[in-house]
Amino acid sequence: MFSHFPELLEPGDLVIFNDTRVIPARLTGRRDSGGRVEVLVERITGPGSVLAHVRSGKSPRAGSVLFPGTAIEAVVEGRENDLFRLRFTAVDDVPDMLERHGHVPLPPYIRRPDEPEDHERYQTVYARQPGAIAAPTAGLHFDEQTLQHIATRGVETGYITLHVGAGTFQPVRVDNLDEHVMHREYFEISPEVCARIAATHARGGRVVAVGTTVVRCLESAAAGGTLQPGSGETRLFITPGFHFRVVDALLTNFHLPESTLLMLVCAFAGYQRTMNAYRHAIAAGYRFFSYGDAMFIGARAAPGRGVAA
Repeated sequence: MFSHFPELLEPGDLVIFNDTRVIPARLTGRRDSGGRVEVLVERITGPGSVLAHVRSGKSPRAGSVLFPGTAIEAVVEGRENDLFRLRFTAVDDVPDMLERHGHVPLPPYIRRPDEPEDHERYQTVYARQPGAIAAPTAGLHFDEQTLQHIATRGVETGYITLHVGAGTFQPVRVDNLDEHVMHREYFEISPEVCARIAATHARGGRVVAVGTTVVRCLESAAAGGTLQPGSGETRLFITPGFHFRVVDALLTNFHLPESTLLMLVCAFAGYQRTMNAYRHAIAAGYRFFSYGDAMFIGARAAPGRGVAA
């Protein structure tokens, strides 16, 4: 059971969590032509300005006006690949507007409207930094009691931020992985966390990532060879053969086939070990996706061998 997870940790380990908080980023309404429209805010870019996914009968053109909610007006200013640049008129505080009018962007495989309790249920208990449009699902398993159990075992904890975007649900649709265009996500890592990671490795402890978002954040921050604090956007696509510099162990959910998340897990655990785990999960009736079961990979695969280090 997940309540036993702290017993898989050792004194001296450092568990890293993603403290991003899901925002009510989905708005529904109509176009100026009268058709239905749905806006999913991917990123706030300035006062009244956002990058967003727009779903409607026809793709809106620059200059068209959307009404994604009561008394809300947005002008389409252009596109950036799959995202639309929108400017909300008479709205300076986009987060406040979303809190008042937005809906929780539940995953596409949850086929029901959001409900009031989703505002807290689709969050980790340690969510602090607003900006995600999908929850870092490995963290949904934790409650305060489990966090306290971890602390009593002499295990340290730390937090990074990576705002999960809608691209996390997009499958890989190309045969050649080099042709896949990875989505961008904003991340932050503090000097304190970098120092604690260095101290953990120096004493022989493990850096344990809670979720693939933590892996992408830490490995992006170490892409230059050494872990560096700071913030920015990452498009890191981790596939088998990747050289991990920071993360030593991983807690993660069971992911969709053909997803970038499953490829990351294969890169970390080794392809055969991952497939064995998935076969066991399917045979035993484990639940997949956001509210599903989890696996703990206690040591990453040895480079080039696909077996436990």
